[in-house]
Amino acid sequence: MSLDLLRTPSAPARTWGRSIAIGAAGLAASALLVNYLARRAEKNHRPLGRFTTIGTMHVHYLDRGSGPPVLVLHGNGGVVEEVASSGLVDHLAASHRVIVLDRPGFGLSSRPDRDWGPEREARFLLALMHQLGIERPVVVAHSWATLAAISLALEDPDSVSGLVLVGGYYYPTTRSDVVLQRLVAMPIVGDILRNTLWPLVCRVAAPLAFQRVFAPFAPTDAFLDSYPVPMAVRPSQLTAVADDTVDMPKAAARLCARYAELQIPVDLIAGLEDKMVSTAHHSRRINRELHNSFIDEVPGAGHMVHHAHPQLIERRVAHVFQRALKPVSSAEV
Repeated sequence: MSLDLLRTPSAPARTWGRSIAIGAAGLAASALLVNYLARRAEKNHRPLGRFTTIGTMHVHYLDRGSGPPVLVLHGNGGVVEEVASSGLVDHLAASHRVIVLDRPGFGLSSRPDRDWGPEREARFLLALMHQLGIERPVVVAHSWATLAAISLALEDPDSVSGLVLVGGYYYPTTRSDVVLQRLVAMPIVGDILRNTLWPLVCRVAAPLAFQRVFAPFAPTDAFLDSYPVPMAVRPSQLTAVADDTVDMPKAAARLCARYAELQIPVDLIAGLEDKMVSTAHHSRRINRELHNSFIDEVPGAGHMVHHAHPQLIERRVAHVFQRALKPVSSAEV
């Protein structure tokens, strides 16, 4: 037998081995903690609305008021509580039936698999509208969900009266968050991150993220009091966030060639101080392409413009319903 086989490992090898063991133990401990926190969040979370099932998907939604229906879609990372905290539901419910859902993968709504996108969400929305008896709503959509709303209108134009698109992303542009979320969305490496370190990082970083998305104004007390951070940083929701972020430029590239097909009324709302999505590169540009659209560029407002001006959203919903009933001239606003 060679004496080399009997030699003890060198000091660098022992150090490297200990480092790997410590790292593995740390990941295992964080995985246990993340799993515990996710289960506790789901146990303690109290739904605002009710539930239905679409295929294999459980859907949590809020249904308020009566009158012409309005379907509200939150953006990437949003939930029913975020929309409700803006005051938009209260404003709209005074004269409309308002339906707000946790989009698939967010809050208390499930997402069946990783193969998602705005086109598939549009088909899901058509099934949901049929099941809940929502006929020709005005669809109010924020941020990522504007792509889903457009996909719905392209899939079945007669199913909606029109769209109110808020802080939307419509064209493929370079984004720093896509680079980061691509790592989080990856197989194996991403799976490990989402179930160990990433939820803990997101929990700590949440206040900074809120400040950035609400800029130039501060997050409202109503939002901070109601937004369920423990639910938002579960691995399942972080998976949906990563998948939607990574797919967003590709989805916009798929859809933007078809924008000119839209004939239904569309009102666009964008904050001029939006740091997440450039108003000039997105809302202003799509307004030039659409045949039946108006745009509000709101001074002093950022990406969460619906929190700053829920009354404006309400007025634009009424404007779209009015135009759905009869054509208006370009002078009417």
